[in-house]
Amino acid sequence: MGWSFNLGSFGGTQIRVHVTFVLLLAWIWFAQYQAGGTAAAWQGVAFSLAVFACVLLHEFGHALAARRYGIRTPDITLLPIGGLARLERMPEQPLQELVIAIAGPLVNVVIAGIIILALGNTVGLGEISLIDNPHADFLARLAGVNVFLVVFNLIPAFPMDGGRVLRAVMAFWLPWARATQVAATIGQGFAVLFGVLGLFYNPLLLLIAIFIYIAASSEAQNAELRGIARNVLVSDVMITKFSSLQRSSTLAEAVELLLATTQHEFPVVDLSGRFAGLLTRNAMIQALRDGGPATPVSSVMRSDIPVTHPSKPLQDSLRVMQAAGAPAMAVADDAGHLVGLVTHENLGEMLMVSAATEGFRFGRLRRGPGRVGL
Repeated sequence: MGWSFNLGSFGGTQIRVHVTFVLLLAWIWFAQYQAGGTAAAWQGVAFSLAVFACVLLHEFGHALAARRYGIRTPDITLLPIGGLARLERMPEQPLQELVIAIAGPLVNVVIAGIIILALGNTVGLGEISLIDNPHADFLARLAGVNVFLVVFNLIPAFPMDGGRVLRAVMAFWLPWARATQVAATIGQGFAVLFGVLGLFYNPLLLLIAIFIYIAASSEAQNAELRGIARNVLVSDVMITKFSSLQRSSTLAEAVELLLATTQHEFPVVDLSGRFAGLLTRNAMIQALRDGGPATPVSSVMRSDIPVTHPSKPLQDSLRVMQAAGAPAMAVADDAGHLVGLVTHENLGEMLMVSAATEGFRFGRLRRGPGRVGL
């Protein structure tokens, strides 16, 4: 995620913190300082860090459960609204998603239980509920926060944990795409509710509402894409008419193609036509600022782009593309020569074509330059 920095890694998962999280801590310090002085300010920051340590453990609960099914978690990012564990791919079975989704809240249940047992009879349930009271017992408040995290995360607002549990349960009886669509619609309904409540009670709910609404739409689209891709070959949707660059080309030549075409990604090939890498528009513009138009594209291109075969199922190729976090996927024939591209843009167009021509076989579509068309 952009605007975040790396704190290190644990078990192959990078721990990242978004810059807005640091701004949140600064705001908490200032607000508590005005209310109670320096000691109160640092206590407020310490409590916030303890809360987000619990959030981090919550996300690692998801990550460890996902690892059980062979799904890696490249990174976890801490944001002011919580944590975000990025899985390299979505689970394949409803039971897998159910286990992964419930693992995070279960971590908070364990944390709250350990704290309550450690406190014994020194505090009551009333003090545990005083989360916003800085004068209440530190550990009691932390136990209360973990109870709150369990309850809040299990609200069936997809793609929050509760929404994923709801989708997983429905997917035992409904097709995956349909279960996702229903869960996403419910999630967007909760997003509207959170937005209204945020206007009157807590502005943070507005940020959560925006995140839920956008993420639910994205998840529904991804599920629809996976459903279509299950019965489609790469050759059915790949772009076959595109402009490419040679390894010896310069950024000046790349800019000419950028202005003359509608492409945002340009494959780079060697003299024999074999795929060597991909030059993206953003990388091109950044390199122009740093090195100038004479910079060779071979020093700027991404060489970690996945390569697939035209006869491969699109579903399998998409998994590889998503796991690599690549903006596109190269398609090569048996000799390794580049014959096509699959980009996020033409995958989106495939979804639009599917919605407009439901049941139509994609093998009958002709491919034009940079788009799928009839």
